[in-house]
Amino acid sequence: MNFGNDTGERVTEFIITGFDHLPHQKLLGFLILITYFLILLSSSLNVCIIATDRQLHTPMYIFICNLALADIIFTTTASTTMISVLLAEVKTISFYSCISRMYLYHLCDITMCLALTLMAADRTIAITCPLRYHSILTNTRSVVLILLSWLLGMAALSPVVATANSLPYCQPILKYVFCDYPVLVRAACVNPEDYFLVSTIIALWLLCGQFPLILSTYVAIIYTIAKLSNTDSRSQVINTCLSHFLVVACYYAPKLVSVLLTRVGVQLNLTERNALLIIATLVPSLINPTVYCLRTKEIRKRLIKIFSINSVTVAK
Repeated sequence: MNFGNDTGERVTEFIITGFDHLPHQKLLGFLILITYFLILLSSSLNVCIIATDRQLHTPMYIFICNLALADIIFTTTASTTMISVLLAEVKTISFYSCISRMYLYHLCDITMCLALTLMAADRTIAITCPLRYHSILTNTRSVVLILLSWLLGMAALSPVVATANSLPYCQPILKYVFCDYPVLVRAACVNPEDYFLVSTIIALWLLCGQFPLILSTYVAIIYTIAKLSNTDSRSQVINTCLSHFLVVACYYAPKLVSVLLTRVGVQLNLTERNALLIIATLVPSLINPTVYCLRTKEIRKRLIKIFSINSVTVAK
């Protein structure tokens, strides 16, 4: 295999052409811009509320804050590229900017997956071992687990980034809508199937490793709920887990749909692949902070308090 990024002329920038055949590009650009703004606003609100309120400095809220930070970086790496292409009509991106965006995109994707696993473990411990919860999962241990998840993502992506950086690129054309690893491999003058092994292993680890692990925590939670005789206690436990379930469903649904379509032999065209990629990037990051803002009692109370104070100030 030739890993040298040298085919007579070194590629210094890429041209993104994934939107070229679409009508109403400005409208799509504004929709992505509005979605990106809502993600930044809601995720930043979650982070600020949790960071500034000492009563929320508990493992559950620390994990929510970590997920919000990953959402912000994950969406920014893809959305800014798409907004630049659609609204500013700047279709070029430098080689190293594309590589760095690809790295951050996949790093935060892995981190979000691991964050959901940590949050599932947090809820399982809280429900199945409520009396030992604070001794098992302390704030320090929570922060250490979060740092380990980021370091694990960095380690897993090292060979992916090294491969993408050293591939020989025959022409600087990216037929998709932003920079990620499969897009870069398909733009190189190599057989792409030979370079998907590491990324496939990571994808299988996320889907076949983390997803069943999360499902197993729900089995433990359901078993605990079944033993509760108090209806109010059952409702409270179910309500506590529902937010996490919605977030997990939004994260894994596009990935599972893509895998299932591939397994049954459905061939997606370029437009369909790009649409699925955009949905998988924007929708989970929009749903995550919205769910936790609206369904988490403590965050919702503080939001209401903030808006109430602002309303009184404006009225005066």
